[in-house]
Amino acid sequence: MDHLLRATARAEARHFWFRGLRAFTAPLIRQALAGRSSPVILDCGCGTGANVERLSAYGRTFGFDRSETGLRIGRAAGRANIVRADVTAAPFPNEAFDLVTSFDVLYSLDEGPERAAVAEMWRVTRPGGYILVNVAAMDMLRGDHSVLSRERRRYSRSSLAALLTGAGFDVVRLTYVFASLFVPMAVGRALQRRRGLAAEGESEREISVPAAPINAVLTGVVLVESAWLRLANNPFGSSLLCLARRPPRPSTP
Repeated sequence: MDHLLRATARAEARHFWFRGLRAFTAPLIRQALAGRSSPVILDCGCGTGANVERLSAYGRTFGFDRSETGLRIGRAAGRANIVRADVTAAPFPNEAFDLVTSFDVLYSLDEGPERAAVAEMWRVTRPGGYILVNVAAMDMLRGDHSVLSRERRRYSRSSLAALLTGAGFDVVRLTYVFASLFVPMAVGRALQRRRGLAAEGESEREISVPAAPINAVLTGVVLVESAWLRLANNPFGSSLLCLARRPPRPSTP
């Protein structure tokens, strides 16, 4: 996982994929926090803490990750509100956060820790608060990146919805993302599987920033997709993005 975090730290400011994810998530973050004064936000499995920094535009933010490498990179970049902990045991009190996020974490966990991590997200989310989850999707898109990120699974709409509703959340929005890149990605990853997936140390190229003209074109493509997603859900894509809500407490008579 340290290979992934080092590669991420080099790429996340400029890479078209990260730019796309930020564009896809921004409307959902605003929806979750609408009408809340001084919201408090937690990022579970924050890696280098880049999303903790980005989320600070919306409220007071905290993050945690079990990788000392990721935290060291984040602290060197001046990100202070990040601590070391496991997603199955968040070091925060019950019902403390208005929004809890998890970006590309759950798919790397075995089944038991996966359920425990979602239960922890439930525990730390305030009644009426939201979670925002992004995970890898569609088994046919397994490739070299799956080795780098140590995927245990790729999700379908039904499997992700079942995981979150089983923990007590209500799904508000669930859509595939990166549908605009689906065809070249599917072809490329089919070829990777045919020749055999690369070793972890050799798969960092999967997250390197493309040449500037290519990166600019692909950034434009995913930004157009982000505009489309404000109108409708995608029927396929390389990731699944879900906004879900912890139900409010019943009002007392």
